[in-house]
Amino acid sequence: MGSMIDFKRPNGTSCKGYLAEAGSGKPGIVVIQEWWGLNDQIKGVADRFAAAGYNALAPDLYKGRVTQKPDEANHMMTGLDFVGASDQDIAGAVGHLAAMSRKVGVMGFCLGGALTIAAAARVSGIACGVPFYGVPPGALADPAKIRIPIQGHFANKDDWCTPQLVDDFEKAMTAAGNKPEIFRYDAAHAFANEKSPAYDAACAAKAWERMMAFLGAQL
Repeated sequence: MGSMIDFKRPNGTSCKGYLAEAGSGKPGIVVIQEWWGLNDQIKGVADRFAAAGYNALAPDLYKGRVTQKPDEANHMMTGLDFVGASDQDIAGAVGHLAAMSRKVGVMGFCLGGALTIAAAARVSGIACGVPFYGVPPGALADPAKIRIPIQGHFANKDDWCTPQLVDDFEKAMTAAGNKPEIFRYDAAHAFANEKSPAYDAACAAKAWERMMAFLGAQL
């Protein structure tokens, strides 16, 4: 089990996050929340990473706010400073983990998937990224600027992170010379969240297995 900590952002201010440690010199992974906030489910993902030998840090992008209501989650996500979340909160988390880990990757779900890609394009010190069913607007993150390995997991039945968005992202990265590893699942958005009605145990297990092999090779 991990605990809440304060860590420094690049601008000198602090951010809270949930840190689950595996030990000094282990690989590190930043876990980025869904639009619900830094809830127990995301903390559980960090704990799962720690049990697998990774130092995991989940930054609290909503500053303590958590919800179970879609309308409220959408309101909080829409009001988020995405540049600040990427360039300050996530960058700070990467820096904190870098001090205790041999290499640092970034992964996230939904909102966190989009921010994983944004961080891959905007933040230095990241060795690889694993977005789940989230792609940011091109104005936030130009896929052509991503120079690190990316493994993405996306749902074919998704009206938010649509298959067309995924295809466009893959084409843009490939055209720039960095071929991402993209997996598509015959499932709905949030298929990897065991607390979601859309949870698909088989797809979630396969995605986790693929991700852990990828992280093992990159970190």
